[in-house]
Amino acid sequence: MRTAIGVDLGGSHVTAGVIGEDGSIQAQHELDLEDLSFSTVTEALVSVIGKALGGGKAVAIGIGSPGNIEPNTGVVLYSPNFGWENAPLGPSLSQRFDVPVFVGNDARCATLGEYTFGTGVGTKNFVLLTLGTGIGGGIVADGDLILGNRFGAGEIGHHQIRPTDGFICGCGKIGCFEAQSSGTGLIRHAFAVAPSFPRSKLLDLPRDDLGSKKIRKAAQAGDQHALAAWKNYASDLALGLANIIAFVNPQRIALGGGVSSAGEFMLEAVRARVDDLTTMVPKGTTELVIAKLGNDAGQVGAATMAFRRGLTTLQ
Repeated sequence: MRTAIGVDLGGSHVTAGVIGEDGSIQAQHELDLEDLSFSTVTEALVSVIGKALGGGKAVAIGIGSPGNIEPNTGVVLYSPNFGWENAPLGPSLSQRFDVPVFVGNDARCATLGEYTFGTGVGTKNFVLLTLGTGIGGGIVADGDLILGNRFGAGEIGHHQIRPTDGFICGCGKIGCFEAQSSGTGLIRHAFAVAPSFPRSKLLDLPRDDLGSKKIRKAAQAGDQHALAAWKNYASDLALGLANIIAFVNPQRIALGGGVSSAGEFMLEAVRARVDDLTTMVPKGTTELVIAKLGNDAGQVGAATMAFRRGLTTLQ
């Protein structure tokens, strides 16, 4: 079986996997990142890709990177996570390896992976949402991943759902879907309702040590403070999901990322509200599911991009 190298580049670490054409992960190598300068990250990529290759053969290398990326050249036009502009990631790595190198947005790569080998199998119109520190995602329409006019399609996290009374988003707008419904959003909801629960110990940890997982688990255990935060969080998540249904009318929406580990507890919290807010297509015709590939979706999708020589057949 042919293999490709799929790389998932994140803000704290980079993972490279040896991926078969059937989406199987045959080996993985990971490296932590501290310095996010372009030269340092490039050298880290060279190192982790070299370990993944290990003297073996791969048909191509695919890299999923944060930011707005010109897929035909592999240049990162803008990446706020890394502070890069017009960074020649693809060309720099192509000089270091004797196989083709392809670069795409990390969330779009994850969408391609989940669509090809996960919960998107059997659909033509599909959306992936990754609910982590932020919200990433991608949209598949009529079997092809949408890139958009300037390669920015799929930035689902930055449509506003509470523009007058929401939390301030990292992008600078108020009430973005990401600000309200990411893992960070759940923590913010917990702080927002805290005055109503003066005896609650839920937020006793230093804020930097507090994760959404603690709040979600407390809600599942019946903690009233956590349940109030979860209710508001789920309401905002349902509002964003209903908007996505109105925008693109997908057959299936898969929820991935850390918060989605809540599984059926999350789906039960949003399904009825999504149906209430769905008006222009028949209610209940969009399936809400938990993504299958988890944290491996980015690597698998990046390798799939490498096999296909691009994120989409339309580029």
